Amino acid sequence: MGNKSRGLGAAKKLMKRRKQFKLVSRVKLRKKFDPLEGSSQAKAIVLEKIQVEAKQPCSGMRKCARVQLVKNGKQVTVFMPGDGAQKLINEHDEVIVEQIGGKMGRSKGDLPCIRWQVIKVNDQSLDALLKGKLEKARR
Repeated sequence: MGNKSRGLGAAKKLMKRRKQFKLVSRVKLRKKFDPLEGSSQAKAIVLEKIQVEAKQPCSGMRKCARVQLVKNGKQVTVFMPGDGAQKLINEHDEVIVEQIGGKMGRSKGDLPCIRWQVIKVNDQSLDALLKGKLEKARR
């Protein structure tokens, strides 16, 4: 016989065991396909601005950008959060990218396959720029 628990009160132990194996496989996958290589944030250069169509049933165009990470040269699509953010971010700008805090680190809301968002543009907070607390620096 195997080493699995059997009997009337075994369900809890079996569930715990299954959860442990699930966690291990998820962490390995995240490491394997993570362009940020485990770090929470990374610098990137904006290559182009694009619009991504939202998933059903919404029909909006979400403002995104293709960026190239400085540390390993990988290209990812990032979301530009906030109203009018696409006017503040130009091509060849240096941005800082972080993972969107969706469920289990997956894409958030109606954005298909987009897991990262911009938080800083040319070392200035995107949030402060949108609220009008800062003027955009000239590079």
